[in-house]
Amino acid sequence: MQKDHRIIKAVYGAKKDPRKADELIRSYIPFIRSEAAKCISRVCTEQDDEYSIALIAFHEAILGYERERGAFLGYASMLIKSRIIDYQRREARHQGQVSIYAESGEDDRTILDEMADGRDHYEEAVNLEATKQEIAELSAVMARFGVSFSDVADHSPRQERTLEACTRAVRWAAGDELLLEELLRTGKLPMARLVQGSGAERKTLERHRKYILAMLLIQTNGYEIIRGHLRHVFKGKGGRTV
Repeated sequence: MQKDHRIIKAVYGAKKDPRKADELIRSYIPFIRSEAAKCISRVCTEQDDEYSIALIAFHEAILGYERERGAFLGYASMLIKSRIIDYQRREARHQGQVSIYAESGEDDRTILDEMADGRDHYEEAVNLEATKQEIAELSAVMARFGVSFSDVADHSPRQERTLEACTRAVRWAAGDELLLEELLRTGKLPMARLVQGSGAERKTLERHRKYILAMLLIQTNGYEIIRGHLRHVFKGKGGRTV
């Protein structure tokens, strides 16, 4: 988890500094080469065009990455695959002397139109894969604290006043480094400290402990896609989220 945060921090630094971008690319050459090899089903060497394309795609991933896309390496992997597939398709068409403006079907659509649709589908695939990865990562993290998604659903606040109390507790806890350190060390939510700091009733926090724990993990460990979804859901309900 901390490694993911370091990667994201390095990526955002590389966006603005070409030197840092070069360093990041060099440090991930084994990953880049491995992703390219998957596309050509053999070892990828520096002499392969796919290797150069993968390097460029990785740099493109650095420049285009946003936290909302989920894990950076997952995003970079999808982009490398897409760019290599695009290249392989172009090469196949060149060998057959097929024009990108040639009709590809019976509805007067050209190959260029199909390629544009492919890019749209690719973006959808990237977002879906990033969401799946983020959910899987969160599930694994919550499991270490003895919490599942079903637990969160069962212990979610049902009343507006209770939701506000839980939200206030999560926001306070997210800014308390000592509480977070104790949580990571013991695997348990320091309830006494949380009650004292947030001012919420202990009975309320105890009843919704697993919900609060899950929201705190989401709030303090990235998960931008999930947080964005929660903001949308709570906005639709007229409520507030963390």
